[in-house]
Amino acid sequence: MAQLYFKYGAMGSSKTANALMARFNYEERGQKTLLVKPRLDTRDGDHMVHSRIGLEHPCIYFDEMREMKEDTLQEYACIIIDEAQFLTREEVYYLVHLVDDCRIPVICYGLRADFKGELFPGSYHLLVLADKLEEVKTICWCGKKAAFNARFDAQGRVVKEGAQVVLGANDKYIGLCRRHWISGDLGPDFDIHKI
Repeated sequence: MAQLYFKYGAMGSSKTANALMARFNYEERGQKTLLVKPRLDTRDGDHMVHSRIGLEHPCIYFDEMREMKEDTLQEYACIIIDEAQFLTREEVYYLVHLVDDCRIPVICYGLRADFKGELFPGSYHLLVLADKLEEVKTICWCGKKAAFNARFDAQGRVVKEGAQVVLGANDKYIGLCRRHWISGDLGPDFDIHKI
């Protein structure tokens, strides 16, 4: 039975690596997958998904998938979406259609909330509509679970104002626990020059 999955986590929780491993596992068993990301995400190059640990694989953009015929999409055992927080409400409902009407499993990976603690539109609708929710965990510098994304400036200060989306700025974010996100504490060993 096809389901819509949303696997979310803070920055640095290996969401993209998990997406690429899921793709590999399907393909290793002879099942075709379709790796997709929103066109907005251009930091890894054209039509490419790249994880921080060096895994990468070609992908198509969400709008390109939308242009494909449903018969063609049904050839895939699974559709895997990276950076799902950038999806729109309408795009999430399209994924629901693929799952419910076309019976294609869809696994989405993305951030739950931004650096201000506000839900991304895609994440909001996935949290509401997904059949299965799973947190991809990572830890804060203190050892507690990191569930919040902190953006910091050139001086290493946590900022909570600015545009929700800043592409290509992975080196300006870090996952923190709630306590340290609220206080803006990047830890005693944080060194802006090592980023």
